[in-house]
Amino acid sequence: MSGIVFFKTQKLDDITKYYCDGLDCTLWLDQGDCRILRHGNLMIGFHEGDRVDREALITFFYDDRDEVESSAESSPVLNEKYRIYQFFARDPENRRLEFQYFNHRVAEYYGGDELLVTRRSIRKFKPDPIPDNVLEKLFDLSRWAPTARNTQGYYFKIIRDRERIERLAATRGANSSPIGRAPLAVAICGDPALTKRTVQDTCIAAYHFLLAAWTFGLGTCWIADMDRDEVKQCLEISGDHYVATVTPLGYPGKFPVKIPERKESSWFIR
Repeated sequence: MSGIVFFKTQKLDDITKYYCDGLDCTLWLDQGDCRILRHGNLMIGFHEGDRVDREALITFFYDDRDEVESSAESSPVLNEKYRIYQFFARDPENRRLEFQYFNHRVAEYYGGDELLVTRRSIRKFKPDPIPDNVLEKLFDLSRWAPTARNTQGYYFKIIRDRERIERLAATRGANSSPIGRAPLAVAICGDPALTKRTVQDTCIAAYHFLLAAWTFGLGTCWIADMDRDEVKQCLEISGDHYVATVTPLGYPGKFPVKIPERKESSWFIR
């Protein structure tokens, strides 16, 4: 989150209802005559006054083209120049709104809570290669995983060779098969010579990696029970090292937009 766009309004309640009920914004902060709304990483402030600000264009962008269509009040069109799928609307005070889907990849933009809620296990991938600069950013972000006494005893093993990927994909039959559908795989491993908490540290690092990958629009899937001799031989690592998971890594074949049903938070508190 980096900033807020503010507007003067003469209809604070109507505007709040329009954006929250109609556009799925949330009321982030209510200060009486000033309210700040949030939509993902977009923050919009409305302050009650004697005039209406209408000059700016407020743009909402979505992860999936279908979400634009479900919000559309008119037929969306493909803007070839900017490679976006878009339509326009007006709010109750006649401000211009734009709803769009980037028809190309963009840099990371998820906020923390959105990242935690939207991450999914991906089992089908596009064949598109992952740019080296994206991988560099991903591994740089992943190195901040916490470890016992900051021993940093985990490491990442990148598997690009198709023969090895297929061998790993066949390890547990259907359960490990998603590995074979991605352009590459990553094993998250731990070295017991560096930490006494090998399993805990490596598993934390693995999930940190899965979350970090999602910030770049990359799909992963935790493949369990891969701490096996045949896997370590394939990875060419020491037999006493621990393998938390071997995850496929790639751009999702179809972006999942539906959030699966979850129990209420009270169920998890014992």
